[in-house]
Amino acid sequence: MKHFVSQLALASALSVAGFAAHAANTDITVAMQLEPPHLDPTSAAAGAIDSVLYSNVFEGLTRFMGDGSVVAGLAKSWDISNDGLVYTFILHDNVLFHDGSTMDAEDVQFSLNRARADDSTNAQKALFAGITNISVLDTATVVVTLDAPNGNFLFNLAWGDAIIVAPESIDGIKQAPIGTGAFKFANWVQGDKIELIRNDAYWGTPAVLENVTFKFISDPTAAFASVMAEDVDAFVGFPAPENLPQFEADPRFQVLVGSTEGETILSTNNKMPPFDNVKVREALAHAIDRRAIVDGAMFGYGTPIGTHFAPHNPAYVDLTGTSAYDPELAKKLLAEAGFADGFETTLHLPPPSYARRGGEIIAAQLAQVGIKAQITNVEWAQWLETVFRGKDFGLTIVSHTEPMDISIYANPEYYFQYENPAFQELITNLNATTDPEARTALMGDAQRMISGDYVNGYLFQLAQLSVAKAGVQGLWANAPTQATDLTAVSWAD
Repeated sequence: MKHFVSQLALASALSVAGFAAHAANTDITVAMQLEPPHLDPTSAAAGAIDSVLYSNVFEGLTRFMGDGSVVAGLAKSWDISNDGLVYTFILHDNVLFHDGSTMDAEDVQFSLNRARADDSTNAQKALFAGITNISVLDTATVVVTLDAPNGNFLFNLAWGDAIIVAPESIDGIKQAPIGTGAFKFANWVQGDKIELIRNDAYWGTPAVLENVTFKFISDPTAAFASVMAEDVDAFVGFPAPENLPQFEADPRFQVLVGSTEGETILSTNNKMPPFDNVKVREALAHAIDRRAIVDGAMFGYGTPIGTHFAPHNPAYVDLTGTSAYDPELAKKLLAEAGFADGFETTLHLPPPSYARRGGEIIAAQLAQVGIKAQITNVEWAQWLETVFRGKDFGLTIVSHTEPMDISIYANPEYYFQYENPAFQELITNLNATTDPEARTALMGDAQRMISGDYVNGYLFQLAQLSVAKAGVQGLWANAPTQATDLTAVSWAD
């Protein structure tokens, strides 16, 4: 009888284990370091919003793929007029918002008009600046007219800031977003997690996963513990690179090392004295040892940069020599600028490891040339309020993870407040240029101009470091935009 009971218990245990494995094959828990401040990608600069919602919940007319290419999204096709001014988009049929309402051309018109309106709070409003008119021909056809040809227009429409929303969903979008994506928003426990469920009425290829949980773990030590204990299935943007060799040696896990669009910079308030003096900014640049920062803060993961452009982009120009580490030159430049005894400033550091760890190293480097940087650690919401919107800072460290975003330097109201009419004209010409070779040349000129003006301290291109259980497949290794796209993620059999 004991033997029979044991066999029965074993069979029962195997049955439960099999059920658990089956359930796990349709569920995933993904950790990330930063929690979104709210859930509207069209009204904040926080990349954490797109990290959760891009493609999963919200979609645009076009979209980025994991290799950085731009493909059709809600628009199944488009036609461009010979003069490059008129784009006619044909929408997919039978697209529903998560509340069951139909997504049609009027929603596209509303979304793009909302993004470019005078009172728009869209963080990337410049993406829509060239639009002069948006008209609806029928429920499936939208015509967008530009004031000049824009070689970036389809690229711009792939940003998370250009997702399509319904007018009736706007009031609740920050807490309960309603999109058209392969997953629906289910729940948000602030300070802990966001839960999504599969959208069984999805217009496109349905997701394999049924339930998705995004967990927010800001502390690197806690991040390591959660992955090692298998409390999470993946950690995207893993914040403790020193632990990666341990995961690589463990057959339970896989380590994904890729690139991002994240230019990590020592952002400088160009209108705040003494940083309104280009010699001071140049001194700042020469006081920084990029390699020491990459090695010390990122354990070697990251590519040094000398301008605001991704090294993996074919148009990248290596300008690291323009701001090579030279503390004696930095002291000389400070003396010439009238600061032979140095000066004091502030250094605001948001939560990511590259900022907190890198900030300590940079503060020590600046001290060697007489610049005393008072470190203030801030939470992400405080950084957005004080630094990004309030422009109340001297220095800060942040990774700009938006794709090919050098055009932000053409906006004098942007938080580092660089005002250069020549650069603004250059970007206007770039936007109006469609010839690939001419565009490459202009992008090179833009990189050289901001590097030569020492607008910011250019540090390194952020690596995309992720750890996942061995059975997870379909995660993006690279991050061509701020996204944790789970629409094609599954578990290996």
